[in-house]
Amino acid sequence: MRLDGKIAVVTGGGSGFGAGIAESFVAEGAKVVLGDVNLQAAQVVADRLDGLAVKGDVSKADDMAALVDAAMDAHGRIDIFINNAGTTHLPQPMEDVEEDEFDHVLMVNTKSVYLSARHVVPVMKRQESGVILNIASTAGVSPRAGLSWYNASKGWMITATKSMAVELAPHGIRVNALNPVAGETPMLKRFLGEDTPEMRAKFLATIPIGRFSTPQDLASAALFLCSDEASMITGIGMEIDGGRCI
Repeated sequence: MRLDGKIAVVTGGGSGFGAGIAESFVAEGAKVVLGDVNLQAAQVVADRLDGLAVKGDVSKADDMAALVDAAMDAHGRIDIFINNAGTTHLPQPMEDVEEDEFDHVLMVNTKSVYLSARHVVPVMKRQESGVILNIASTAGVSPRAGLSWYNASKGWMITATKSMAVELAPHGIRVNALNPVAGETPMLKRFLGEDTPEMRAKFLATIPIGRFSTPQDLASAALFLCSDEASMITGIGMEIDGGRCI
């Protein structure tokens, strides 16, 4: 019960990595609040975990404020905040990505971190404790061609994590990132362009361990970094990638 009594907010909690993280956290004693643009999906997970589901778009200030307010109204504190919600553009030459798609990727992957800080950091400063975990990507460490603006957004997240960690450490707040390789989540098809055996084989050939990441892989790492076992760890980007970035 490494998170016994902790309150954790997970964005993008209705599926994929977010749902996997929420399940592991509850198994270790936490209460979870799941934010997702798809309320129905989040509610299914929340019902299974005796948690709270909140509809919202992480790129919108009012929605992020509502998510934090819902968690505070329900529990009175926030011990852990997981910036998991993310998106990508389809693999293509950088100059072919439409401006509105570029804006969407940056809003969801980067502005969401800024907005979460605006609303959750004051809560954690008052508590003089807290953990923020940003789900970045190996794309921010070892970029793939055709995903330039997604790569850049995840590189931004990694740098933001380090800057946040330095600034917030004196307030008892730790900030880390996880850098997963592509996983068995709803976003996999968009990374591949088309989900075919041939495209999967080509992608897997770049991962020494020879498989995609899973929600449980991410959940295990998140559980460690958000627990007191990692009380001396802040500002890192941990690769969960089967050797992809070596």
